[in-house]
Amino acid sequence: MSFKPYALANPVMTKRSVFWSQYFYFFMSLLVAAVIVYGFSHTIDQNLIHPKIPRPRLLYFHAALFTGWLVFFILQSLLIRTRRVRIHRTIGWFGAGMGALIPLVGVATAVTMARFDMMQLKMNNADADMIIPVWDMLAFTPAFVLAIYWRKKPEFHRRLILIATCALTAAGWGRFPEWLLPPVIFYAGVDLLILLGVFRDWMVNRKVHPVYSYALPALIAGQTAVMYANVHKSAVWMRIAHALLG
Repeated sequence: MSFKPYALANPVMTKRSVFWSQYFYFFMSLLVAAVIVYGFSHTIDQNLIHPKIPRPRLLYFHAALFTGWLVFFILQSLLIRTRRVRIHRTIGWFGAGMGALIPLVGVATAVTMARFDMMQLKMNNADADMIIPVWDMLAFTPAFVLAIYWRKKPEFHRRLILIATCALTAAGWGRFPEWLLPPVIFYAGVDLLILLGVFRDWMVNRKVHPVYSYALPALIAGQTAVMYANVHKSAVWMRIAHALLG
């Protein structure tokens, strides 16, 4: 009696395994891009391209930087997928510099735009809403820093970079139509992206990597606190916001 290898006897499962093990991170880079493009497609024209009131220049630098990070994330994922690891590592330091700028520019833009919204657009909730982009930068930073620290440990590095990038998609999810994703729960979109990483681990390794076990609960706890503070205009946050706004 002869036995066929499991891979040949189960071609459907083999194709699934190949996708989850070899194509997942490149797929995620494209999915993140799709989320950002779709979300911002609803606001970019009136807020950035043809605004009735000119926006601060910092907003355009912010948009260019974050777009650059997204393109870089796709490129790095593609280089790994095509096994060009040496190039991936060589240009990785350029990404490290870009990533170091993101929280600095992100917080500065959040403060600048909150002032703009309050003074120019007369938006009453701009100070309370500022907590969302500030939190997004706080969520990005530790994952990014740890990814650089563990850059020689691929199993940690790639998951942390994915988490850091997913944290940046909050602005895109927040611009989805309300019928598709209610504003009060838009962070669920961020968590869904990370849960795909959890699912990938389970499909490939039958266990979840510790990076997700620690990061995802911490992110959900922070998101919950942020949305509560935003909706209820937490006195603690409002004092912080006014101190930042000057």
